[in-house]
Amino acid sequence: MIVPRRVALRSLFALAVTAFTGGALGRIATRTPSGAPRDPHAFDEMYGGRRLLGFTGPDGAPVALVDGRPLHLMRCADGGYVTPIDHYESCPTPLAATRAAVDELGTARLSRFAGAHGVPTDPTGGSPRGVHA
Repeated sequence: MIVPRRVALRSLFALAVTAFTGGALGRIATRTPSGAPRDPHAFDEMYGGRRLLGFTGPDGAPVALVDGRPLHLMRCADGGYVTPIDHYESCPTPLAATRAAVDELGTARLSRFAGAHGVPTDPTGGSPRGVHA
């Protein structure tokens, strides 16, 4: 069966328009909105059977949650991060520090006081652990 030239050209044109439209819409759908800045500390993943969630807090510091419990992140002089769970290894990103803490925890749950390292969480200003240094 011989296809007339007009039908072949029309089909090729329709195919090209469809491919271009799909490619352009795919790029638009995957980019962030231009008005909203991207959070540099954002992550949300499952690691070692635990849900890790990170974002930038109101003061600009990174906040990390492990299974919904806060994990305190401390900035090092070298630009890395450490946690109260793993004080000896400086990690390059908050996500890497959170993963290192999960590795150290093993099957244990994160203490509810892990997010309060050095920060008074009691409304009276005292530490919930009774330490008044």
